[in-house]
Amino acid sequence: MGRRAPAWSMCNTRTMSKVIAVIGASNDRRKFGNRAVRAYQEQGYTVIPINPHERDVEGLKAYPSVLDVPGPIDMASFYVHPEVGERVIEEVARKQIPEVWLNPGAESEALIARATALQLRPIVACSIMAIGQNPYRI
Repeated sequence: MGRRAPAWSMCNTRTMSKVIAVIGASNDRRKFGNRAVRAYQEQGYTVIPINPHERDVEGLKAYPSVLDVPGPIDMASFYVHPEVGERVIEEVARKQIPEVWLNPGAESEALIARATALQLRPIVACSIMAIGQNPYRI
């Protein structure tokens, strides 16, 4: 089963320039995939939107897959339906992204099991809250 987010998880790395892929980033400002992009940007993270249907999100170049992103990614935060996540998690493992967050609504037992089988240890929690932001106020 996925891990719960430790209280210190993202807060200790705020001063570092962490590269975060938002899986399911959207231009719809009502969606959490968009709110996450804005929240991470406000906190100074390098944000990479991932969505095969968007060219850019909030002025940032969007990529169809994490495998299309040049360079390493430190964290992937999922904002897609679990069925989509089950396909994308394979790419996350191939890209060797060390930190994976499954946000509310993106998690499922099958996705957690697949991530675990791929030697990933998903954190099942709201990654926006983990950086001290309220997702409903962004």
